[in-house]
Amino acid sequence: QVQLVESGGGLVQAGGSLRLSCAASGRTFSYYAMGWFRQAPGKDREFVATIAGNGARTYHADSVKGRFTISRENAKNTVYLQMASLKPEDTAVYYCAASPNKAYLPLRSHEYNYWGQGTQVTVSS
Repeated sequence: QVQLVESGGGLVQAGGSLRLSCAASGRTFSYYAMGWFRQAPGKDREFVATIAGNGARTYHADSVKGRFTISRENAKNTVYLQMASLKPEDTAVYYCAASPNKAYLPLRSHEYNYWGQGTQVTVSS
């Protein structure tokens, strides 16, 4: 069982930056690939980024590539999403999630077993 708690969301002006954190419980954090998803009002949940258990591989959605960076510190059981050059269309609730998938980087929500409660990010124009 893995419990995930996100933090770091808030209100920021367009062009600004935020860093989201996701703290995980348990001793097997490095076992899991970690992902960030987001959901804007009236829209489906959208993949943002994922990182392998050992941090060696990452993948970012085209919509955030070059602006967002996923990273992790396994010693702290924490995964991060550094967001820069934020746009109003980045406004959403951001969720972190954990997947036991080791064969490839999971990009779809159904590949993740555990989810956090979400943190709101609002980007004003």
